[in-house]
Amino acid sequence: MPKLAMTALATCLCLGAVAVAAAKPPLREVPEIADGIFTIVVANEIRKKCDEIDGRIFKGIGEIRRLRARANELGYSDAEIRAVLDSDEEKERMRARGRVYMAGKGLDYDKPGDLCRLGRLEITNKSAIGALLRAN
Repeated sequence: MPKLAMTALATCLCLGAVAVAAAKPPLREVPEIADGIFTIVVANEIRKKCDEIDGRIFKGIGEIRRLRARANELGYSDAEIRAVLDSDEEKERMRARGRVYMAGKGLDYDKPGDLCRLGRLEITNKSAIGALLRAN
């Protein structure tokens, strides 16, 4: 293949890679990442607000690392991941999602004790959230 043709091919491949990278969806729209973050956020909220439930901290840290590695594999930088985690808008989206999740289980985030009830339910059901918690 002539040198000019190889250069043109390499340029097209690079431009194609840039276009694919630029076309990736916002991280909050990647279900496996967004759902993983939601799981950790809910477990952490329960751990912080419910004295009768502790968090499995090392398991949570492992899950955070797994999610970061997966997001990196999908082409997201650590800065993009951090931006989602630090965003007040994203935190509010997670709170709203949590309220809907609790309401679907007949629980109210603002009702005293319901967060603890959710924690016990998640532990009993051996859910992804429950796996990050343990009852005292």
